[in-house]
Amino acid sequence: MLRWLIGGGREPQGLAETGEKLLELNGHTQKITAIITFPSLESCEEKRQLILTASADRTVIVWDSDTGRQVQRISCFQSTVKCLTVLQRLDVWLSGGNDLCVWNRKLDLLCKTSYLSDTGISALVEIPKNCVVAAAGKELIIFRLVAPTEVSLEWDILEVKRLLDHQDNILSLINVNDLSFVTGSHIGELIIWDALDWTVQAYERNFWDPSPQLDTQQEIKLCQKSNDISIHHFTCDEENVFAAVGRGLYVYNLQMKRVIACQKTAHDSNVLHIAKLPNRQLISCSEDGSVRIWELREKQQLAAEPVPTGFFNMWGFGRVNKQAHQPVKKQQENATSYSLELIGDLIGHSSSVEVFLYFEDHGLVTCSADHLIILWKNGERESRLRSLRLFQKLEENGDLHLAL
Repeated sequence: MLRWLIGGGREPQGLAETGEKLLELNGHTQKITAIITFPSLESCEEKRQLILTASADRTVIVWDSDTGRQVQRISCFQSTVKCLTVLQRLDVWLSGGNDLCVWNRKLDLLCKTSYLSDTGISALVEIPKNCVVAAAGKELIIFRLVAPTEVSLEWDILEVKRLLDHQDNILSLINVNDLSFVTGSHIGELIIWDALDWTVQAYERNFWDPSPQLDTQQEIKLCQKSNDISIHHFTCDEENVFAAVGRGLYVYNLQMKRVIACQKTAHDSNVLHIAKLPNRQLISCSEDGSVRIWELREKQQLAAEPVPTGFFNMWGFGRVNKQAHQPVKKQQENATSYSLELIGDLIGHSSSVEVFLYFEDHGLVTCSADHLIILWKNGERESRLRSLRLFQKLEENGDLHLAL
């Protein structure tokens, strides 16, 4: 098991170490719904990074990341802003609520759409051709941004297309790469889209496969709950999409177009947030207060067993017939199978862990409903760094040569 430690890398004795509070940004009166950074342009001499926060109080506040000072407050919204995104190439940012607004760095409103829906826009991502895709209820709406030209000096945002393939509200939306993006819904639909022509590349729906070692009636009873199959969050790498589905974790391979590994009950309650780490590792946090680290491992398939079709059945047709399945079975005889193995369990929170941030050089920061923010360090890495610092100090003092 991996050793992750609280604070500065030592095993906690009694109370954990408390960190220094650098900045506290006070300004919103209700729950914060979105946060993004707005970096300065590379061509700009003054490197000033802004932080944008949206809230249920129907405001967006812009902060100076260096000083924590409130730069400006925008309070002209008619509804809660649920999501924010930056289009770095165009040097603009977008806010999504019951409408979609485009702003520049000076916080001027460049253009906006008309009223879209009562549910509002819950997620936004940038796609090619100056377009963005917005999730609004069951629909995906493609918008194109029109920048000023010699003919027209005004910005504009045009609705190009609506994608109606989801049967329930869309909860998750991320870019997979420059050519595709993925969406997940409340009833467990996963759809991979072509980012250029907005067509469906793959559709997956079934998240339940009765397992022989489990009681079938109990399994059915558990999986009939809609929140058990809701796709709460995605992350991805070059090969796979990792999905947080109810209490479980699923690894969907983009090339094979199927699930290659899963943990049906990775946590005792819904998984709220996941992130990919180096070395094929994954971190997940849950409503049950746990934070866990997983590793995607290869294992040689010993027997020629048919691949289960219940999870993410690609076209949603259910179980295939035996005759059609036989060629697939033959192909799978010597195929490599995969598993998600638990390699670390971070115990420190007493309530739901809502979100976390991973920094390769600094560790993991978890944020919980218990009002604690905990910084975790990789114990093995910290031990190596302390040894390195010790040798460097000995070398500086000339003691290393004497010891040798």
